[in-house]
Amino acid sequence: MKTIIKRNLENVPYNRIKIKEAMRKALNSLESEDILEQLLIQIESSFKDKEEISVEEIQDIVEKTLMKNEYYEAAKNYILYREKRNHARKIRKEIILEVNDSSLQSLLTDIEKEFPLSSMETLLTKYRTMSKPQMSQNEKLRLLVRSGAELTTIQEPYWEYVAGRLLSYTFHKELKVVEKNLHLDNLYEKLSYLTKERLYGSYILENYSSKEIKEAEKMLDQTRNQLFTYAGLDLLIQRYLIKSHNHIILESVQEMFLGVALHLAMNEKKDRLVWVRKFYDMLSLHQVTMATPTLSNARKPYHQLSSCFIDTVPDSLDGIYHSISSFADVSKFGGGMGMYFGKVRSRGGNIRGFKGASGGIIRWIRVVNDTAIAVDQLGMRQGAVAVYLDAWHKDLPEFLQLRTNNGDDRMKAHDVFPAICYPDLFWKMAREDLNQNWYLMDPHDILITKGYALEDSYGEEWETKYWDCVNDSRISKRILSLKDIIRLILKSAVETGTPFAFNRDTVNKANPNKHQGIIYCSNLCTEITQNMNASELSTEIVKTESGDEIVVTKAKPGDFVVCNLASLCLGHLDVTNDEMINDITGTVVRALDNVIDLNFYPLPFAEITNKKYRSIGLGVSGYHHMLAKNKIRWESEDHLTFVDDVFERIAYGTIKASNELAKERGSYQFFKDSEWDNGNYFKIRHYHSDKWNNLKKDIQLNGMRNAYLMAIAPTSSTSILIGSTAGLDPVMNRYFLEEKKGTILPRTAPELSPDTYWYYKQAHQIDQSWSIKAAGIRQRHIDQSQSVNLWITNEYKMSQLLNLYILAWEKGVKTIYYVRSQALDPEDCESCSA
Repeated sequence: MKTIIKRNLENVPYNRIKIKEAMRKALNSLESEDILEQLLIQIESSFKDKEEISVEEIQDIVEKTLMKNEYYEAAKNYILYREKRNHARKIRKEIILEVNDSSLQSLLTDIEKEFPLSSMETLLTKYRTMSKPQMSQNEKLRLLVRSGAELTTIQEPYWEYVAGRLLSYTFHKELKVVEKNLHLDNLYEKLSYLTKERLYGSYILENYSSKEIKEAEKMLDQTRNQLFTYAGLDLLIQRYLIKSHNHIILESVQEMFLGVALHLAMNEKKDRLVWVRKFYDMLSLHQVTMATPTLSNARKPYHQLSSCFIDTVPDSLDGIYHSISSFADVSKFGGGMGMYFGKVRSRGGNIRGFKGASGGIIRWIRVVNDTAIAVDQLGMRQGAVAVYLDAWHKDLPEFLQLRTNNGDDRMKAHDVFPAICYPDLFWKMAREDLNQNWYLMDPHDILITKGYALEDSYGEEWETKYWDCVNDSRISKRILSLKDIIRLILKSAVETGTPFAFNRDTVNKANPNKHQGIIYCSNLCTEITQNMNASELSTEIVKTESGDEIVVTKAKPGDFVVCNLASLCLGHLDVTNDEMINDITGTVVRALDNVIDLNFYPLPFAEITNKKYRSIGLGVSGYHHMLAKNKIRWESEDHLTFVDDVFERIAYGTIKASNELAKERGSYQFFKDSEWDNGNYFKIRHYHSDKWNNLKKDIQLNGMRNAYLMAIAPTSSTSILIGSTAGLDPVMNRYFLEEKKGTILPRTAPELSPDTYWYYKQAHQIDQSWSIKAAGIRQRHIDQSQSVNLWITNEYKMSQLLNLYILAWEKGVKTIYYVRSQALDPEDCESCSA
């Protein structure tokens, strides 16, 4: 067999196809396959007697053969092509010499092949403008990475991926040195070391044999590092990989994905390594992202995998402090919190019969605010909490000024996120006439006077009781016009981005588990809607066997909601392919169901609720990315039709996956008499096709594994990891500059190109009514809720913003997250980055 001597003197087998392809390019594909074959035979006859021949010799023969056969233009093209390649090799050599790293050769060559528009000469020029004498090799490599990242423009967005390749090379080169110094030659040795150092949970090696770990190691596919942009890979390296106690990174990117997969598949009884593979593939191929706590904490000793928790604050001193203590415990392990304050008596309410003794909810919210600051997650970031209050609560006006810049500072709580729970009646009256009166009342006063808690009902029952309370002269009322209340709401929304909106009647009417309770509020990012109930505390004195007396506090657990989140990466999936959607939803629903049993719970109440309902929250990211790739304009009927189809596919795949799991593992505790069981879930969503009817019958026969299934979180950070758009949001800009580590780095919309450019209309330029209509269409298919932001300009009138809220209610949208004014950049909820 003939061998080719490459320019680096490496010998490789002769490949005639490469010569043919080079001629095809030179001839611009004008000639037939037969003519190309005849030319190739002539070329090969020129060196038939040689066993070895150099690349340069072959290229000389090709030139002569083209000239001999009078393909002068092709010969000219071929000569220019050779000259271009020679120049590129020269530039690559100069980069290698500048950085002093010969191993860069193959990487730079691969980059030029995959990104044909990229110019190594441009990269070298950029590098030289920032290079300094006496830099170490590592410093030079990092500068080369930065040079690539800074070349990103709206015309050349691919530099984000080039910089990602360079960063991957640099990072893994440094990691290999660390591994060599620690004598870690394979995955099993590394996991043993990490476990000994208490950086890895011992449960991994306790549950997997060395043979299984070695088999799992074969799954590692380093080529998947090429899927990252610079921003995504840099974020993953800085925030998600395991570091030593001295902050030295000890884990590769693919080892992280595999470690998460090993954890999530740990309890699989059958084909465990098959599920490790499936979980690893969905993560490493950027088809699915798990929530930030799952990616960060799976495989670690403190494996708190849930994003967010929701608690009902009771109207008692012990109960309030118990809820605040629960928030501290949740925050300690990196979780966010939603807290419902609608049961707590208002300012001036009665305490033990003493009129006007209550200080109201604001004082307690300030304690929550201080707790968020004090329990700062090992100094990484302060706690995050949303506080919810009903629109008829007497302390509502003060609540609406918690974060605004006017008023008494003693009544402020700038580090909590206020949210309001609206009944249908509020929006009905706002639509009719803003000059009507709205009555604010004390929940404790109602309970004592009427014998019922107004907040424990919804819909027509709530409205009947509300008017009953309004007409009862025994109940104290604070009367304001709707116009005044809405002015406060909208002023706060424009100034602070909050309050979030929770349409309580819409939520509860669509609750598939209303037979077991009520939903008072949502979580920190407004996508979770699950049954809630306050814990009940009692204290007693107990004698021990030795005769000692001890005081025991008992807590009857309520429903303490837990968010277990993941997101389908719509921009990286064929969303019209039923087989793909069913396969990927089946895999991720199984992973999320496993999270429930594998989780480290900061509170026992959370574990009890989580295992009773087995609720999960499968969401999406890359929504705008998906629309742009499919050439669908945001402000179009095509958008509405397309997402109706896509989200019905996702809903079907998700529900079917939970049904299949129920066959294998059993249903959740309260399946019987749920709307999954009686079929109302499908009826109210108009799922009447044969496919849906067959699934409904299967569910009625075999059950559902999970009480709640779908919830769409913001995915602010995890969408950056996979190079896609965040959650359901449109892009803020097609091209923007981001400050990172003191450096300004350019970023672009995902897969920006002449084909996608005009489909990436910027968020603040979009008519928000289209976003609301799309949210309403998606909501039919989502059993929980969605983090829906409103993007408004500084020219927005208050009446326009009010009309968006009313439209959202009319379209059946359950919750509204931030109002993002152009003058405002509210904080993202990192805890719920799914």
